[in-house]
Amino acid sequence: EGGFGWVVVFAAAWCNGSIFGIHNSIGILYMMLQSDLGEGEKDPALEFKTAWVGSLAMGMIFFCSPIVSIFTDRIGCRTTAALGAAIAFIGLLSSSFTKSLEVRYFTYGILFGCGCSFAFQPSLVILGHYFKRRLGLANGIVAGGSCLISVPLPFFLKMVGKAIGLAHTFQVLSALMLIQIFLSLTYRPILPPSCDSQHDGQDKLGSRSMRQQCWSQTRKYFNLRVFRRKTYRIWAFGIATAVLGYLVPYMNLVKYVEKRFQETKKDWILLVCLGAMSGLGRLVSGRIGDCIPGLKKIYLQVASFMLLGILCMMIPQCQGFEGVIVICLFLGLCDGFFTTIMAPIAFELVGPMQASQAIGYLMGLMAVPMTAGTPIAGYLNDYFGNYDAAFYFAGVPPIIGGLVLSVVPLVHQKMLKKQR
Repeated sequence: EGGFGWVVVFAAAWCNGSIFGIHNSIGILYMMLQSDLGEGEKDPALEFKTAWVGSLAMGMIFFCSPIVSIFTDRIGCRTTAALGAAIAFIGLLSSSFTKSLEVRYFTYGILFGCGCSFAFQPSLVILGHYFKRRLGLANGIVAGGSCLISVPLPFFLKMVGKAIGLAHTFQVLSALMLIQIFLSLTYRPILPPSCDSQHDGQDKLGSRSMRQQCWSQTRKYFNLRVFRRKTYRIWAFGIATAVLGYLVPYMNLVKYVEKRFQETKKDWILLVCLGAMSGLGRLVSGRIGDCIPGLKKIYLQVASFMLLGILCMMIPQCQGFEGVIVICLFLGLCDGFFTTIMAPIAFELVGPMQASQAIGYLMGLMAVPMTAGTPIAGYLNDYFGNYDAAFYFAGVPPIIGGLVLSVVPLVHQKMLKKQR
Protein backbone atom coordinates (compact mmCIF):
# COMPACT_ATOMS: atom_id res chain seq x y z
CA GLU A 1 0.00 0.00 0.00
CA GLY A 2 2.85 2.40 -0.63
CA GLY A 3 6.63 2.43 -0.29
CA PHE A 4 8.25 1.62 -3.61
CA GLY A 5 4.73 1.58 -5.07
CA TRP A 6 4.74 5.37 -5.22
CA VAL A 7 7.78 5.22 -7.53
CA VAL A 8 5.75 2.92 -9.78
CA VAL A 9 2.85 5.40 -9.63
CA PHE A 10 5.19 8.17 -10.82
CA ALA A 11 6.43 5.98 -13.69
CA ALA A 12 2.84 5.11 -14.69
CA ALA A 13 1.83 8.78 -14.57
CA TRP A 14 4.75 9.71 -16.83
CA CYS A 15 3.75 6.90 -19.23
CA ASN A 16 0.10 8.01 -19.43
CA GLY A 17 1.00 11.71 -19.67
CA SER A 18 3.62 11.35 -22.40
CA ILE A 19 1.67 8.86 -24.55
CA PHE A 20 -1.76 10.49 -24.46
CA GLY A 21 -0.24 13.98 -24.32
CA ILE A 22 1.34 13.34 -27.72
CA HIS A 23 -1.80 11.70 -29.14
CA ASN A 24 -4.12 14.43 -27.84
CA SER A 25 -1.80 17.06 -29.36
CA ILE A 26 -2.21 15.55 -32.81
CA GLY A 27 -4.04 18.70 -33.92
CA ILE A 28 -0.78 20.67 -33.66
CA LEU A 29 1.24 17.90 -35.34
CA TYR A 30 -1.47 17.60 -38.03
CA MET A 31 -0.94 21.23 -39.08
CA MET A 32 2.85 20.82 -38.97
CA LEU A 33 2.63 17.70 -41.15
CA GLN A 34 0.62 19.57 -43.77
CA SER A 35 3.08 22.49 -43.71
CA ASP A 36 6.00 20.08 -43.97
CA LEU A 37 4.45 18.46 -47.05
CA GLY A 38 3.95 21.85 -48.65
CA GLU A 39 0.41 23.09 -49.01
CA GLY A 40 1.50 24.81 -52.21
CA GLU A 41 1.06 21.48 -53.99
CA LYS A 42 -2.72 22.01 -53.70
CA ASP A 43 -3.39 18.30 -53.31
CA PRO A 44 -7.20 17.99 -53.10
CA ALA A 45 -6.88 14.90 -50.87
CA LEU A 46 -4.22 16.37 -48.53
CA GLU A 47 -6.52 16.44 -45.49
CA PHE A 48 -7.56 12.82 -46.04
CA LYS A 49 -3.99 11.54 -46.52
CA THR A 50 -2.49 13.45 -43.57
CA ALA A 51 -5.25 12.35 -41.18
CA TRP A 52 -4.13 8.72 -41.51
CA VAL A 53 -0.83 9.43 -39.69
CA GLY A 54 -2.33 10.27 -36.29
CA SER A 55 -5.34 8.03 -36.80
CA LEU A 56 -3.20 4.93 -37.38
CA ALA A 57 -1.16 5.65 -34.24
CA MET A 58 -4.24 5.95 -32.02
CA GLY A 59 -5.87 2.93 -33.61
CA MET A 60 -2.80 0.75 -33.00
CA ILE A 61 -3.00 1.41 -29.25
CA PHE A 62 -6.39 -0.29 -29.20
CA PHE A 63 -5.76 -2.85 -31.95
CA CYS A 64 -2.73 -4.33 -30.15
CA SER A 65 -4.43 -4.54 -26.73
CA PRO A 66 -5.40 -8.25 -26.89
CA ILE A 67 -1.84 -9.15 -27.93
CA VAL A 68 -0.30 -6.94 -25.22
CA SER A 69 -2.35 -8.81 -22.60
CA ILE A 70 -0.69 -12.07 -23.68
CA PHE A 71 2.81 -10.56 -23.57
CA THR A 72 2.13 -9.08 -20.13
CA ASP A 73 1.09 -12.49 -18.79
CA ARG A 74 4.01 -14.34 -20.37
CA ILE A 75 7.03 -12.05 -19.99
CA GLY A 76 5.83 -9.63 -17.30
CA CYS A 77 4.95 -5.96 -17.03
CA ARG A 78 8.52 -4.68 -16.83
CA THR A 79 9.84 -6.32 -20.02
CA THR A 80 6.66 -5.61 -22.00
CA ALA A 81 6.59 -1.92 -21.01
CA ALA A 82 10.31 -1.36 -21.64
CA LEU A 83 10.04 -3.07 -25.04
CA GLY A 84 7.02 -0.95 -25.95
CA ALA A 85 8.70 2.32 -24.90
CA ALA A 86 11.77 1.37 -26.98
CA ILE A 87 9.62 0.72 -30.07
CA ALA A 88 7.75 4.01 -29.56
CA PHE A 89 11.11 5.84 -29.20
CA ILE A 90 12.39 4.31 -32.46
CA GLY A 91 9.13 5.23 -34.22
CA LEU A 92 9.26 8.89 -33.19
CA LEU A 93 12.98 9.25 -33.84
CA SER A 94 12.79 7.66 -37.29
CA SER A 95 9.83 9.94 -38.17
CA SER A 96 12.21 12.88 -37.94
CA PHE A 97 14.46 11.56 -40.73
CA THR A 98 11.84 11.50 -43.49
CA LYS A 99 9.39 13.84 -45.17
CA SER A 100 7.49 11.08 -46.92
CA LEU A 101 3.90 10.74 -45.73
CA GLU A 102 3.86 7.04 -46.63
CA VAL A 103 6.96 6.34 -44.52
CA ARG A 104 5.44 8.20 -41.58
CA TYR A 105 2.39 5.94 -41.85
CA PHE A 106 4.78 3.20 -40.73
CA THR A 107 7.16 5.06 -38.39
CA TYR A 108 4.62 7.20 -36.54
CA GLY A 109 1.36 5.37 -37.28
CA ILE A 110 2.46 1.73 -36.86
CA LEU A 111 5.72 1.74 -34.88
CA PHE A 112 4.92 4.56 -32.46
CA GLY A 113 1.29 3.45 -32.03
CA CYS A 114 2.20 -0.19 -31.41
CA GLY A 115 4.95 0.80 -28.96
CA CYS A 116 2.53 3.01 -27.05
CA SER A 117 0.13 0.08 -26.67
CA PHE A 118 2.86 -2.17 -25.24
CA ALA A 119 4.05 0.59 -22.88
CA PHE A 120 0.60 1.77 -21.74
CA GLN A 121 -1.26 -1.39 -20.74
CA PRO A 122 1.37 -2.73 -18.25
CA SER A 123 1.29 0.67 -16.49
CA LEU A 124 -2.30 -0.08 -15.46
CA VAL A 125 -1.70 -3.74 -14.55
CA ILE A 126 1.35 -3.11 -12.36
CA LEU A 127 -0.58 -0.84 -9.97
CA GLY A 128 -2.53 -3.90 -8.79
CA HIS A 129 0.76 -5.45 -7.61
CA TYR A 130 1.46 -2.62 -5.16
CA PHE A 131 -2.00 -1.39 -4.12
CA LYS A 132 -5.25 -2.97 -3.06
CA ARG A 133 -6.97 -0.77 -0.49
CA ARG A 134 -5.50 2.38 -2.08
CA LEU A 135 -5.79 1.23 -5.69
CA GLY A 136 -8.43 3.88 -6.47
CA LEU A 137 -6.17 6.58 -5.02
CA ALA A 138 -3.21 5.30 -7.04
CA ASN A 139 -5.23 5.36 -10.26
CA GLY A 140 -6.45 8.86 -9.42
CA ILE A 141 -2.87 10.08 -8.88
CA VAL A 142 -1.80 8.51 -12.18
CA ALA A 143 -4.68 10.21 -14.01
CA GLY A 144 -4.07 13.55 -12.31
CA GLY A 145 -0.28 13.36 -12.56
CA SER A 146 -0.38 12.57 -16.25
CA CYS A 147 -2.21 15.87 -16.82
CA LEU A 148 0.92 17.71 -15.67
CA ILE A 149 2.50 16.50 -18.92
CA SER A 150 -0.43 16.21 -21.31
CA VAL A 151 -2.04 19.59 -20.52
CA PRO A 152 0.93 21.93 -21.27
CA LEU A 153 2.26 19.76 -24.13
CA PRO A 154 0.11 21.37 -26.91
CA PHE A 155 1.38 24.84 -25.91
CA PHE A 156 4.94 23.48 -25.80
CA LEU A 157 4.60 21.88 -29.25
CA LYS A 158 3.10 25.05 -30.71
CA MET A 159 6.03 27.10 -29.43
CA VAL A 160 8.80 24.59 -30.19
CA GLY A 161 7.37 23.59 -33.59
CA LYS A 162 7.65 27.13 -34.95
CA ALA A 163 11.20 27.49 -33.64
CA ILE A 164 12.82 24.18 -34.69
CA GLY A 165 10.46 22.59 -37.24
CA LEU A 166 8.68 19.25 -37.40
CA ALA A 167 11.73 16.98 -37.70
CA HIS A 168 13.38 18.29 -34.53
CA THR A 169 9.99 18.31 -32.78
CA PHE A 170 9.76 14.55 -33.34
CA GLN A 171 13.24 14.19 -31.84
CA VAL A 172 12.22 16.19 -28.76
CA LEU A 173 9.11 14.04 -28.31
CA SER A 174 11.19 10.88 -28.64
CA ALA A 175 13.06 11.97 -25.50
CA LEU A 176 9.83 11.47 -23.51
CA MET A 177 9.73 7.82 -24.60
CA LEU A 178 13.46 7.40 -23.97
CA ILE A 179 12.87 8.41 -20.34
CA GLN A 180 9.93 5.98 -20.21
CA ILE A 181 12.25 3.06 -21.12
CA PHE A 182 14.16 3.58 -17.87
CA LEU A 183 11.03 4.32 -15.82
CA SER A 184 9.52 1.02 -17.04
CA LEU A 185 12.33 -0.82 -15.25
CA THR A 186 10.65 0.13 -11.95
CA TYR A 187 7.72 -2.20 -12.79
CA ARG A 188 9.08 -4.94 -10.50
CA PRO A 189 6.32 -7.58 -10.13
CA ILE A 190 5.24 -8.69 -6.64
CA LEU A 191 2.31 -10.99 -7.33
CA PRO A 192 2.92 -14.42 -8.92
CA PRO A 193 2.18 -14.77 -12.66
CA SER A 194 -1.44 -15.56 -13.53
CA CYS A 195 -0.60 -18.31 -16.00
CA ASP A 196 -0.35 -21.99 -15.05
CA SER A 197 2.87 -23.41 -13.68
CA GLN A 198 5.38 -24.58 -16.26
CA HIS A 199 5.59 -28.12 -14.96
CA ASP A 200 1.82 -28.67 -15.13
CA GLY A 201 1.72 -27.21 -18.63
CA GLN A 202 4.58 -29.43 -19.80
CA ASP A 203 2.94 -32.56 -18.36
CA LYS A 204 -0.36 -31.76 -20.07
CA LEU A 205 1.16 -30.85 -23.43
CA GLY A 206 3.67 -33.70 -23.49
CA SER A 207 1.04 -36.30 -24.27
CA ARG A 208 -0.61 -34.31 -27.08
CA SER A 209 0.14 -33.89 -30.76
CA MET A 210 1.59 -30.66 -32.10
CA ARG A 211 -1.77 -29.65 -33.58
CA GLN A 212 -3.54 -30.25 -30.26
CA GLN A 213 -0.85 -28.27 -28.43
CA CYS A 214 -1.24 -25.30 -30.79
CA TRP A 215 -5.04 -25.37 -30.51
CA SER A 216 -4.82 -25.62 -26.71
CA GLN A 217 -2.48 -22.64 -26.46
CA THR A 218 -4.63 -20.61 -28.87
CA ARG A 219 -7.77 -21.26 -26.83
CA LYS A 220 -5.88 -20.46 -23.64
CA TYR A 221 -4.78 -16.99 -24.71
CA PHE A 222 -7.58 -16.07 -27.14
CA ASN A 223 -10.59 -17.07 -25.08
CA LEU A 224 -13.76 -15.76 -26.73
CA ARG A 225 -16.03 -16.84 -23.88
CA VAL A 226 -16.97 -13.23 -23.07
CA PHE A 227 -18.79 -12.92 -26.41
CA ARG A 228 -21.30 -15.55 -25.26
CA ARG A 229 -22.85 -12.90 -23.02
CA LYS A 230 -25.50 -10.95 -24.88
CA THR A 231 -25.06 -7.84 -22.70
CA TYR A 232 -21.32 -7.75 -23.43
CA ARG A 233 -21.92 -8.04 -27.19
CA ILE A 234 -24.38 -5.13 -27.15
CA TRP A 235 -22.06 -3.04 -24.95
CA ALA A 236 -19.01 -3.71 -27.15
CA PHE A 237 -20.98 -2.88 -30.33
CA GLY A 238 -22.27 0.35 -28.78
CA ILE A 239 -18.80 1.50 -27.71
CA ALA A 240 -17.26 0.61 -31.09
CA THR A 241 -19.99 2.58 -32.87
CA ALA A 242 -19.64 5.60 -30.58
CA VAL A 243 -15.87 6.05 -31.08
CA LEU A 244 -16.09 6.39 -34.88
CA GLY A 245 -15.81 10.18 -34.55
CA TYR A 246 -13.80 10.19 -31.30
CA LEU A 247 -10.55 11.65 -32.70
CA VAL A 248 -12.15 14.19 -35.06
CA PRO A 249 -12.18 17.12 -32.56
CA TYR A 250 -8.59 16.44 -31.47
CA MET A 251 -7.44 16.36 -35.08
CA ASN A 252 -9.40 19.22 -36.63
CA LEU A 253 -10.19 21.83 -33.97
CA VAL A 254 -6.90 23.71 -34.25
CA LYS A 255 -7.10 23.97 -38.05
CA TYR A 256 -10.81 24.80 -37.84
CA VAL A 257 -10.42 27.86 -35.57
CA GLU A 258 -7.48 29.03 -37.64
CA LYS A 259 -9.59 29.04 -40.81
CA ARG A 260 -12.90 30.16 -39.28
CA PHE A 261 -11.76 32.77 -36.75
CA GLN A 262 -8.20 33.50 -38.01
CA GLU A 263 -6.99 32.54 -34.53
CA THR A 264 -3.37 31.37 -34.71
CA LYS A 265 -1.89 32.53 -31.38
CA LYS A 266 -4.31 30.98 -28.88
CA ASP A 267 -5.49 27.89 -30.76
CA TRP A 268 -3.38 25.63 -28.49
CA ILE A 269 -5.75 26.56 -25.63
CA LEU A 270 -8.37 24.23 -27.13
CA LEU A 271 -6.22 21.12 -26.70
CA VAL A 272 -5.15 22.24 -23.22
CA CYS A 273 -8.82 22.56 -22.22
CA LEU A 274 -9.57 19.12 -23.62
CA GLY A 275 -6.68 17.54 -21.70
CA ALA A 276 -7.29 19.37 -18.42
CA MET A 277 -11.01 18.62 -18.27
CA SER A 278 -10.43 15.02 -19.32
CA GLY A 279 -8.11 14.62 -16.32
CA LEU A 280 -10.67 16.22 -14.03
CA GLY A 281 -13.39 13.98 -15.46
CA ARG A 282 -11.31 10.87 -14.77
CA LEU A 283 -10.74 11.90 -11.16
CA VAL A 284 -14.40 12.73 -10.52
CA SER A 285 -16.07 9.91 -12.46
CA GLY A 286 -14.23 7.18 -10.54
CA ARG A 287 -15.74 8.39 -7.28
CA ILE A 288 -19.19 8.90 -8.81
CA GLY A 289 -19.09 5.42 -10.35
CA ASP A 290 -18.38 3.86 -6.94
CA CYS A 291 -21.63 5.38 -5.66
CA ILE A 292 -23.77 3.92 -8.48
CA PRO A 293 -24.72 0.26 -7.98
CA GLY A 294 -24.45 -2.48 -10.59
CA LEU A 295 -24.94 -1.90 -14.29
CA LYS A 296 -26.58 1.47 -13.70
CA LYS A 297 -23.02 2.80 -14.09
CA ILE A 298 -23.54 2.41 -17.82
CA TYR A 299 -25.90 5.39 -17.83
CA LEU A 300 -22.84 7.58 -17.13
CA GLN A 301 -21.41 6.40 -20.44
CA VAL A 302 -24.78 6.93 -22.15
CA ALA A 303 -24.94 10.52 -20.91
CA SER A 304 -21.29 11.13 -21.86
CA PHE A 305 -21.73 9.87 -25.43
CA MET A 306 -25.02 11.66 -26.02
CA LEU A 307 -23.58 14.96 -24.76
CA LEU A 308 -20.34 14.42 -26.70
CA GLY A 309 -22.29 13.93 -29.94
CA ILE A 310 -24.41 17.05 -29.39
CA LEU A 311 -21.34 19.14 -28.54
CA CYS A 312 -19.51 18.02 -31.69
CA MET A 313 -22.45 19.13 -33.84
CA MET A 314 -22.58 22.47 -31.97
CA ILE A 315 -18.99 23.41 -32.94
CA PRO A 316 -19.95 24.75 -36.43
CA GLN A 317 -22.67 26.86 -34.77
CA CYS A 318 -20.18 28.80 -32.60
CA GLN A 319 -19.94 32.46 -33.55
CA GLY A 320 -16.70 33.13 -31.68
CA PHE A 321 -13.49 31.48 -30.47
CA GLU A 322 -14.69 31.68 -26.84
CA GLY A 323 -17.69 29.49 -27.68
CA VAL A 324 -15.39 26.76 -29.01
CA ILE A 325 -13.38 26.92 -25.77
CA VAL A 326 -16.55 26.32 -23.71
CA ILE A 327 -17.45 23.33 -25.89
CA CYS A 328 -13.92 21.93 -25.50
CA LEU A 329 -14.25 22.07 -21.71
CA PHE A 330 -17.34 19.88 -21.80
CA LEU A 331 -15.88 17.61 -24.49
CA GLY A 332 -12.90 16.89 -22.23
CA LEU A 333 -15.20 16.18 -19.30
CA CYS A 334 -17.22 13.67 -21.37
CA ASP A 335 -13.98 12.00 -22.49
CA GLY A 336 -12.86 11.56 -18.87
CA PHE A 337 -16.18 10.05 -17.78
CA PHE A 338 -16.30 7.62 -20.71
CA THR A 339 -12.72 6.39 -20.23
CA THR A 340 -12.68 5.83 -16.46
CA ILE A 341 -16.01 4.04 -16.14
CA MET A 342 -15.12 1.44 -18.82
CA ALA A 343 -13.27 -1.02 -16.52
CA PRO A 344 -15.93 -1.03 -13.72
CA ILE A 345 -18.65 -1.78 -16.31
CA ALA A 346 -16.58 -4.67 -17.70
CA PHE A 347 -16.33 -6.10 -14.17
CA GLU A 348 -20.11 -5.86 -13.80
CA LEU A 349 -20.79 -7.51 -17.17
CA VAL A 350 -18.39 -10.49 -17.14
CA GLY A 351 -16.99 -10.68 -13.60
CA PRO A 352 -13.43 -10.13 -12.34
CA MET A 353 -11.97 -13.34 -13.83
CA GLN A 354 -12.80 -12.36 -17.42
CA ALA A 355 -12.63 -8.57 -17.10
CA SER A 356 -9.10 -8.33 -18.51
CA GLN A 357 -10.10 -10.23 -21.67
CA ALA A 358 -13.31 -8.21 -21.97
CA ILE A 359 -11.39 -4.92 -21.90
CA GLY A 360 -8.73 -6.23 -24.30
CA TYR A 361 -11.26 -7.40 -26.88
CA LEU A 362 -13.29 -4.20 -26.50
CA MET A 363 -10.22 -2.06 -27.20
CA GLY A 364 -9.44 -4.27 -30.19
CA LEU A 365 -12.96 -3.70 -31.56
CA MET A 366 -12.57 0.06 -31.03
CA ALA A 367 -9.42 0.14 -33.17
CA VAL A 368 -11.11 -0.05 -36.60
CA PRO A 369 -13.75 2.71 -36.19
CA MET A 370 -11.35 4.93 -34.24
CA THR A 371 -8.76 4.63 -37.01
CA ALA A 372 -11.29 5.24 -39.80
CA GLY A 373 -13.01 8.27 -38.23
CA THR A 374 -10.47 11.02 -38.93
CA PRO A 375 -9.71 10.02 -42.55
CA ILE A 376 -13.47 10.06 -43.24
CA ALA A 377 -13.65 13.54 -41.68
CA GLY A 378 -10.65 14.58 -43.80
CA TYR A 379 -12.38 13.32 -46.93
CA LEU A 380 -15.54 15.28 -46.05
CA ASN A 381 -13.44 18.41 -45.56
CA ASP A 382 -11.74 17.91 -48.92
CA TYR A 383 -15.10 17.34 -50.62
CA PHE A 384 -17.11 20.20 -49.06
CA GLY A 385 -14.22 22.64 -48.53
CA ASN A 386 -15.01 23.24 -44.83
CA TYR A 387 -15.01 21.41 -41.49
CA ASP A 388 -18.75 21.68 -40.79
CA ALA A 389 -19.62 18.32 -42.34
CA ALA A 390 -16.73 16.66 -40.46
CA PHE A 391 -18.04 17.84 -37.06
CA TYR A 392 -21.63 16.90 -37.93
CA PHE A 393 -20.35 13.46 -38.94
CA ALA A 394 -18.40 13.16 -35.66
CA GLY A 395 -21.52 13.89 -33.63
CA VAL A 396 -23.75 11.17 -35.07
CA PRO A 397 -21.91 7.95 -33.98
CA PRO A 398 -21.72 8.88 -30.24
CA ILE A 399 -25.48 9.52 -30.16
CA ILE A 400 -26.20 6.18 -31.88
CA GLY A 401 -23.74 4.41 -29.58
CA GLY A 402 -25.34 6.01 -26.52
CA LEU A 403 -28.78 4.79 -27.58
CA VAL A 404 -27.41 1.25 -28.04
CA LEU A 405 -25.75 1.31 -24.60
CA SER A 406 -28.99 2.41 -22.92
CA VAL A 407 -30.47 -0.99 -23.88
CA VAL A 408 -27.83 -2.99 -21.94
CA PRO A 409 -29.32 -2.60 -18.40
CA LEU A 410 -32.80 -3.47 -19.75
CA VAL A 411 -31.52 -6.63 -21.44
CA HIS A 412 -29.62 -7.54 -18.26
CA GLN A 413 -32.77 -7.21 -16.14
CA LYS A 414 -34.73 -9.31 -18.64
CA MET A 415 -32.08 -12.04 -18.50
CA LEU A 416 -32.17 -12.05 -14.68
CA LYS A 417 -35.96 -12.46 -14.73
CA LYS A 418 -35.65 -15.45 -17.07
CA GLN A 419 -33.08 -17.06 -14.76
CA ARG A 420 -35.35 -16.61 -11.76
